[in-house]
Amino acid sequence: MAESQTSIKPILSVSDLSISFKSDERLNPAVKNISFDLDQGKTLAIVGESGSGKSVTSLAILNLLPMPPAVIENGKIVLRQNDQERDLITQTDKEKRSLRGNVISMIFQEPMSSLNPVYTCGDQVAEMLQLHRKMKSAEAREKTIELFKEVELPRPETIFDSYPHEISGGQKQRVMIAMAMSCEPRILIADEPTTALDVTVQKNILQLLDRLQQKTGMSLIFITHDLGVVQEIADHVLVMYRGEVVESGDADQIFARPQHNYTKGLLACRPNPRKNRHRLPTLKDFLEDTPSSDFDRVVEKPKHTEKLLEVKNFNKWYPQKKSWLKKFAPTEYVKAVNDVSFEVFKGETLGLVGESGCGKTTLSRALLHLIKPTSGEVIYGGKAIHEFSKSDWIKLRREIQIIFQDPYSSLNPRKTVGQTITEPMKVHGIGKGAADRKAMAISLLEKVGLSAEHYNRYPHAFSGGQRQRIVIARTLALEPRFIICDESVSALDVSVQAQVLNLLNDLKEEFELTYIFISHDLSVIKHMSDRIMVMRHGKIEEIGPAEEVYHNPATDYTRQLIEAIPGKDF
Repeated sequence: MAESQTSIKPILSVSDLSISFKSDERLNPAVKNISFDLDQGKTLAIVGESGSGKSVTSLAILNLLPMPPAVIENGKIVLRQNDQERDLITQTDKEKRSLRGNVISMIFQEPMSSLNPVYTCGDQVAEMLQLHRKMKSAEAREKTIELFKEVELPRPETIFDSYPHEISGGQKQRVMIAMAMSCEPRILIADEPTTALDVTVQKNILQLLDRLQQKTGMSLIFITHDLGVVQEIADHVLVMYRGEVVESGDADQIFARPQHNYTKGLLACRPNPRKNRHRLPTLKDFLEDTPSSDFDRVVEKPKHTEKLLEVKNFNKWYPQKKSWLKKFAPTEYVKAVNDVSFEVFKGETLGLVGESGCGKTTLSRALLHLIKPTSGEVIYGGKAIHEFSKSDWIKLRREIQIIFQDPYSSLNPRKTVGQTITEPMKVHGIGKGAADRKAMAISLLEKVGLSAEHYNRYPHAFSGGQRQRIVIARTLALEPRFIICDESVSALDVSVQAQVLNLLNDLKEEFELTYIFISHDLSVIKHMSDRIMVMRHGKIEEIGPAEEVYHNPATDYTRQLIEAIPGKDF
């Protein structure tokens, strides 16, 4: 561990920390003898995949681990404050409560579940001020609105009285930051604060954290799996793998001269928008020390000419205001999709990119008639779908499938993996019987990188990446021609993301599939797509070949999306 460049001691020191979780009378190690320092006013990034021990370490600092089953086997976590040192592990419950949110604060990973749905956003922040700063209700409200302005929330007075479900994901994250910063903590822990956010929102959040750090002088622990984000914000980097620190050093050193194969793999498996790679490297390639030159092979995107889907003047509007005088007839609309026209060619991947709220998901679901369009025409296989007969619709439901964004909510927790895959096969008459369908399902599981032993397990027994593979296997069970992938890799670790992207491309070649691939991440879109369609405010900003759109964007909005890609220069 490199020593601090000054004589000032670190504000936080973790020494030989080991944490295990007790299960069936056995101790399963989660963190193994890790040590690091956090310097005053600096940013330490802790990097690694899910399960590497990042979040467990941060929760231990705040004494938020459930004990049992968590067991701190050894180590110290020393906080230096007002010329005093204290071990956070040995603090009393009262001392721990006085520190949390006051001296050490945390932005949790998932703002959707971290905010209480039955309290307004403002009340949840004001509660912190009333608890730690002993403010009266009116004073806490005024201070909260000031904080909302500081984190650049629009209409701060309105958001104070809004419930979490009434604001966007990026706005929820800003509320979480305002809450974490409300008592001006000396240390802020940000646990994956930008995962699954739009690249532009992500860039704004990173800039916001930097401004707040410059203003308050706080120290920041930034936890992430994405080294591209780390490059934007960190002074020092700690790389964790399976509970151990495998590499640490200054950020510039880590990016210029990574030493451990795990770090090299994390850097390499991110899609590079400047290259047309045939395949993405995965961590397995680097950990087994067998990176292939095939990963650097540049491929030309083929041209596709046979039209499979055509969309003409497509609209999906939601009524916002209604007239009392005309029997509640709508007078204003939210135009989620507004006069959109485009084509999809057989065998291509059309990338659909844009920020949250631009209409991507609404468009995809309206194309499948999962929600009813307001107007416009969709032509599939040369026939307008509004003219389809019942038998045509049954065929269409089989031929066009969708992979939803969240694999956790896409699977029924009460059904085994085998039941999940074979049920749609039975509905559509695929297979000669239960035994035949089971054999086909197991074959699909193996094709997506799982095995026969997973057939009888339930979704809770799988990781996020494995669940996404199960969803893909279920999609393939109906032998579709056309698949819509709706943000299907946005919340995955970069290494798991690389595996799933490779898998989707392999399956596309094997089964001659056509994709609409939806994402807010232009680097992922660029890697996957033959053509790119950019949406904003329900309209198409531009559409064209992937290379042309990325290297010669026609609109300022597309240029902003490209500029916001984190770590695009390595």
